[in-house]
Amino acid sequence: MAFEQILEGLKASAAKASPLGKTLKLDFGDNKIVIDGSGDSNLVSTEDKETDTTVSMDQETFIGLATGNVNPMMAFMSGKIKVKGDMSVATKMQSLFKP
Repeated sequence: MAFEQILEGLKASAAKASPLGKTLKLDFGDNKIVIDGSGDSNLVSTEDKETDTTVSMDQETFIGLATGNVNPMMAFMSGKIKVKGDMSVATKMQSLFKP
């Protein structure tokens, strides 16, 4: 799955989800997605800026999380996911994957 597909899918699901209440950056190395959920809705962009929380992982791991094929806790414990900042924001990330 290409980064553009991930971005478009995340925009669609974030629009339906409740606002995160803070800002979150998904760092895939060369590509980054920022979700600003501090307002009335979740705004998704590729602008690389400071956020309350940064979650670093590869795109394969993200796709696995989004599809339910990867256990988030196991991925975190094995180092496939790294979290910098407010851990509570990272735990809200799963709300973005609900259909």
